[in-house]
Amino acid sequence: MTALALDLGTARIRLLLSSSTTIRERPSACGDPEARRWPVRHGMVADMPGCARLVRTALSDAVTERHPPLERVLLGVPVAASRLDRRAAYAAVSSAARCRVAIVEEPLAAAVGCGVDIADPRPRLLLDAGAGIAEAVVIRAGEIADAGAVQVAGQVGAGEPAEGAGCPPYARERVVAMVADLIARVPAALRATVRQQGLLITGGGARDPELARKLCAELRITVSPVADPANATVRGLACLLGTSGSSGTSAIGRKDIDDDHQ
Repeated sequence: MTALALDLGTARIRLLLSSSTTIRERPSACGDPEARRWPVRHGMVADMPGCARLVRTALSDAVTERHPPLERVLLGVPVAASRLDRRAAYAAVSSAARCRVAIVEEPLAAAVGCGVDIADPRPRLLLDAGAGIAEAVVIRAGEIADAGAVQVAGQVGAGEPAEGAGCPPYARERVVAMVADLIARVPAALRATVRQQGLLITGGGARDPELARKLCAELRITVSPVADPANATVRGLACLLGTSGSSGTSAIGRKDIDDDHQ
């Protein structure tokens, strides 16, 4: 079976075939250089036709004639995505890929991609800081137990959204406040475990040393930017592709990998 992991980001689209170890990426833009459009805004599909065109172009580069036909795509979406947002992403990708599309929340995939045992019953805190949206989640027993999100930079239109350029000061403050609020919502009996485990940072924002320093100083928690943070989500999606067809899916929670649009 030819399957594909797809991370549809505000600034970059990343693809990884199940039969490959090579991540393909390109700007999340479509159209001529003089009139480029950025169909993903703050992690959500804002322009369905444009997004379908973007995915179709990316697929034509990744899935060549020497590959068997594509049978399945595992697509990452933000936790904050509404049902309408998810339907828009599903519609854009399925029209481009013409195969089964399943959806996984991006921070859960990012956790898998950086080696977290998401089946662990102990809660784990992760911040996925992308070019357009930052999401903090508490992962426990294969599920996202709680989450928060804030929009960051992610400018769309005349200029290219900058991935990994660092959060502007106002966005850092909002991200820190969002993570602090999430920690405060953790049940008291589990809060010490969350703090002991520390905070992992994935996404392009993990390359912003000032964000990590501010989180550590204000939250008094160990902060660990992961290795190769921008590719954590697509690698995690690829890992989930490898397990979703087996009998071992209970370890990751089948409801997280099944598509509800069939």
